[in-house]
Amino acid sequence: MPTLSIDSSIKLKCPRTALGFLTARVTTYETAAGLLEEMKLQEKKILKLPEPRAVLESPRILATRAGYKALGKDPARYRGSAEALLRRILSGKGFPQVNTVVDIINLVSVESRLPIGLYDLAHVKGSIVFRAGRAGESYKGIGKYDLNLEDLAVFCDEVGPHGSPTSDSERTMVTSATQSIAAILVAFGGPEGLQASCERMSALLQKYADGNEIQFKIIS
Repeated sequence: MPTLSIDSSIKLKCPRTALGFLTARVTTYETAAGLLEEMKLQEKKILKLPEPRAVLESPRILATRAGYKALGKDPARYRGSAEALLRRILSGKGFPQVNTVVDIINLVSVESRLPIGLYDLAHVKGSIVFRAGRAGESYKGIGKYDLNLEDLAVFCDEVGPHGSPTSDSERTMVTSATQSIAAILVAFGGPEGLQASCERMSALLQKYADGNEIQFKIIS
C-alpha cells in the first residue's frame, strides 16, 4: 500500500478532513448485470424520496462545499464528484456506465455522499499527498479540458497532481488494462462512516471485479 498523508495546507483550513484509503488488485470487466441492478436500485431510492433534491443538502455534501470554500474554491463552479453524480441522477440521466471498477466507486460515492478519487497504481509514482493546489497547477481531467487546480484540494505523487474530489486526471485513470487500484474517499466533515464505506467498496470489488489483496485504512 502506498503512503498517503494529509498536508498542513488542508488541515489548517479544514481541520476535520479525513480520508478512507483502499488499495486492491482487480479485473476491470464490463459492468455486470448485478451491479447495474444495484445502481438502478440506488437511483430509484433517491428519486422516490419525498423531496429528492434534499440529498444535495445532506451533511457530507455540505461539508464538501464548506471545505472548498475554506480553501478558496467556489463550490458552485467546482463541485465535489458525489454532488455531481447526485445532480446527474436527479436530472434523470442516471449513473454513467464506464466499467465495473469505476461504476463501483461511483455507486459507493452516491451511497456515502462522499467524493472518491480512483487511481491506477501502475501510473502513481511514489507517495501520495493530499494538499491545496498551487498557482499555475493544472491537469487534463477525465473527459474534460484542463482543470485549474489553484486552491482546489488535490492528490499529488512525485510527478505532480493527479486527482481531486472534483475530477481525476487522465494520467492515472482506470482503464481495461488496470490491475491495481487506489480509491480514496474524501470526508471534509470527519472520519465517521468511512470504515463502513470502505467495507462496502471492498465487498463490491470482491463480488464484481475479482477484488483481492484488499487493504484499507482511515487517515485523519
